[in-house]
Amino acid sequence: MARREIQVKRMLQYFVDATVQLIEEEGIENVNARKIGERAGYTSSTIYNYFDELSHLIYFASMRFVKEYLQELPEYLERGQTYVEKYILSWECFCKHSFEKPQIYYALYIADLGKRTDEMVNHYFSIYSSDLIDFTDEIKPMLYDPDLTSRSKALLDLAKKEQDVDDQTIEEVNEMAVLIWEGMMTTVLNKRRDMEPGQAAEKTMKYIRNILKAMEQGAS
Repeated sequence: MARREIQVKRMLQYFVDATVQLIEEEGIENVNARKIGERAGYTSSTIYNYFDELSHLIYFASMRFVKEYLQELPEYLERGQTYVEKYILSWECFCKHSFEKPQIYYALYIADLGKRTDEMVNHYFSIYSSDLIDFTDEIKPMLYDPDLTSRSKALLDLAKKEQDVDDQTIEEVNEMAVLIWEGMMTTVLNKRRDMEPGQAAEKTMKYIRNILKAMEQGAS
């Protein structure tokens, strides 16, 4: 690796690590460029030499907070006997962790970044390649797919091997599941309803199970 590349990588890590520390200490909603710069030992304007927008830096830092979810996901998937069950269990795991850290998951899966997220994910793992070590081959492809819709649809596509269900139904059911989660997440973050993380996850899963039940009944 060229000296310039090493220097850029080191600077990116300084700013990401500083942002992670601030999120842990003050919450993601209180993070700003001035605080990050001070924590990293640089002026806030220096950040924009390495990140186009502050949201990109927050996205990188947020990636460090989803490790528990990704490590626990294989355990959930193993409990499923069918692909539909695995699909539901994958959502259970996702809802459990996302509603415990709503700002983090909003930053990763909903916030407007003004840039293709697949490029950002690839860039992140080029810097933090060691983050991939602890994950199975089953989970690694998910790490590189930042689009929640396509990630969740992959499991449901396999359900065609087990029951007579067409592609359009799968696409619609999966899209409804994602929209249910996005709607509940936005509601929680906007404090439109007073719900504990467990309550939000339970209510979201109730609706997702209902649409899956309707799909299975239609296929029978």
